[in-house]
Amino acid sequence: MSTQDEFSLDICQSIEMSAAIGDAFRALLRRLTTDNSTPDNRPMPMVLEEWPGGRWFRDLGAGQGHLWGFVQVIKPPTLLELHGPMFMSYPVAGHIQFRLTPVAGGVELSLRHRVIGPVEEEHRVNVVPGWQHMLQQTKGLAERA
Repeated sequence: MSTQDEFSLDICQSIEMSAAIGDAFRALLRRLTTDNSTPDNRPMPMVLEEWPGGRWFRDLGAGQGHLWGFVQVIKPPTLLELHGPMFMSYPVAGHIQFRLTPVAGGVELSLRHRVIGPVEEEHRVNVVPGWQHMLQQTKGLAERA
């Protein structure tokens, strides 16, 4: 018998950075695309079509790849929402929201990742450090801009 927790995931994380909001948004886009990497720092460049309905995917060339999601909302420099399975290659519905908010001395980038479906244990365990890694890398890019 399954419980509701086995079929849902709700992750909220945030990070503050000493950067202008526009620099932070551009850093987020870079981190989700050309500067994307795994938590062990292996390059994994992605493509993000920056318009509503645009795809977010890994292009492996020769017509091969992995669709992670679609742009649901894009409002530079404050909001990006994506929906799709992300890194989960099984039947789930996922949504991730990246919100940038000005704060004293910079900007806060908050992330909320919600999933409905049978989330595998490996993903359930690794998603928290994985998103933390992504936020830290985004901060580094934004503060170097």
